[in-house]
Amino acid sequence: MKAGAITGGAVLHANAAYGRALARAFGGALLFSFPLLMTMEMWSLGMAVERMRLLVFLLLSLPMLLGLSYYAGFEPTFRLKDEVLDALAAFGVGFLLSAALLAVFGVLGAHGLSLRADLGKVALCAVPGAIGALVAGKQLGEGAPSARERERAGTLGEIFLMAVGALFLAFNVAPTEEMILIAYQMAPPQTLLLMALSVLLLHVFVYRLGFPGESRRREAGGPLRTFVAFTAPGYGVALVVSLYLLWTFGRTNGVAPHEIATMTIVLAFPAALGAATARLVV
Repeated sequence: MKAGAITGGAVLHANAAYGRALARAFGGALLFSFPLLMTMEMWSLGMAVERMRLLVFLLLSLPMLLGLSYYAGFEPTFRLKDEVLDALAAFGVGFLLSAALLAVFGVLGAHGLSLRADLGKVALCAVPGAIGALVAGKQLGEGAPSARERERAGTLGEIFLMAVGALFLAFNVAPTEEMILIAYQMAPPQTLLLMALSVLLLHVFVYRLGFPGESRRREAGGPLRTFVAFTAPGYGVALVVSLYLLWTFGRTNGVAPHEIATMTIVLAFPAALGAATARLVV
């Protein structure tokens, strides 16, 4: 009887802890996604984006969420099954929160739009919400990651986290028309200058400003080795993520290659900053 009581108490404690983690997940999803949920371009893209591209975006988001759960899930996990469940739970949190808030804002069902259009809006906003849900533990009260979590993030892990940071920050501005306008206004020298500035800031952020992970990168070598191992791959990731988002949102349709390159470099500026500061969030 006593053993049963202890077991029951442990289950209740585990359930209560999971409930608190889930509540933090909703809070993180809200903080990370509300700028997009209240952006008109996101609503328009949710209706206009090609359904195949949206499907590809959602499918590719799942392994990203799984990897993010491994490094920064909203509760400690030790098995692949738990990582998968956490990733799916985070996606569910992002989807539910997006649907609820868009409904409150009167965006869903507006002007007699179809269910298909409403699902596009919700699905597009669910991914940043899911990212927020997974990193909520660190942002909303659990502090720095444990030594075990730091050890798990080797060089490839750091590059992966850079990709997540690049995706998240670039996602906040990629839907806006300003990205296209800035690219249109820039001359080739300005484009090259912006590229150099992006690389410089990325390198300074990962090597000089005392951000998490800097000491390990310093131990791995000097600034040149850090540039080769982290900065250059990080900027490459920022470019790939930027081009991917532009393609997803249909910004590359019918556009000349040099214009696509300029838009990619413009969007890679916030993406590079997101990659550089990813460890502040994750």
